[in-house]
Amino acid sequence: MTVTKSSQKSAPLAGATIAIQNDDTKLVDSLLLHTAKLMENAYSSINIIAFSGGVDSSLAAALVYQTFQNHHEYPSSSFPDLKDSPRHRGSVLAVLGVSPSLPDRQLQLARNVASTIGIKLQEVKTTEGSDETYIANKGQACFVCKNHLYSALEAVSQTAASAAATSASQNVILYNGTNANDTQDPTRLGLIAASNFKVKSPLIHITKDEVRRAARHLGLPNWDYAASPCLRSRLALGVEATAQHLQAVNRAEERVKSMLQWKEQMDMRVRMLSGKRAMIELDHSFLSEKGVTEVQSILQESGLEDFLFELGFTGGMGVRSFRSGAESLPNASS
Repeated sequence: MTVTKSSQKSAPLAGATIAIQNDDTKLVDSLLLHTAKLMENAYSSINIIAFSGGVDSSLAAALVYQTFQNHHEYPSSSFPDLKDSPRHRGSVLAVLGVSPSLPDRQLQLARNVASTIGIKLQEVKTTEGSDETYIANKGQACFVCKNHLYSALEAVSQTAASAAATSASQNVILYNGTNANDTQDPTRLGLIAASNFKVKSPLIHITKDEVRRAARHLGLPNWDYAASPCLRSRLALGVEATAQHLQAVNRAEERVKSMLQWKEQMDMRVRMLSGKRAMIELDHSFLSEKGVTEVQSILQESGLEDFLFELGFTGGMGVRSFRSGAESLPNASS
């Protein structure tokens, strides 16, 4: 971290920076230790991380990958007998579920972050879009989606195991990026699915703020990016999660970001409310500076309302501050 301030204050700021760096080092060390305990009997297993390109799953992937690599770093010339031992039969893989609910830019971000970490990334198609409960979107869609995701991950692991010469002795361990804050959110029904599949999380004991600190310390490029959950989360309860609706919010968000020259660090959603009304939610700090009326004028003058109508938002358009979990408000219209 580089601090550029006047020389008069450089000493205390430099000291504060060193203290922050030391704290972050301790944080990452504790996470690596916890991850090593999770993987204590998994170094000869197939280790698969449910990966999305978000900061949580990115940090989880980095921790699992680094822990696994550290455990396997033995010079083959010095330890020839370990080359084919069970210790060296394991693998680590990040798996990204690809479906109409995945934002286009999130797919590219996931590829970039995986490349930064150095972990192998496999993209698999998930089939939640064919599930009637998921499409109905009446409160169980997240649970259904995660069931399909973890089933897909298990299928990937079985394929990998069948291709391995030592498949008979290999277990499969699944990981995700669930953090301590997530466990306090009653809307995250996907946590139930994760429990059913015995998914482990290296981040379960740290907060979102600590996740970002650790991700920054490890040099992950998305450490300060705003959260970008699946596109289904933009649909109010009862608005069907069809491919058409998901693509509509995806294209709408891309257009708004282009119009406002949006930064990845700021929250933004385009939600489809009941009656197919478009609700554009923008970062509170941005709206406080610009004002709702000015932002509405900018968007309307740029032709956004007509574009939204063409996408299927036939119930008009509104602008408000970003509200996490607002898709759980089926009748929200202001």
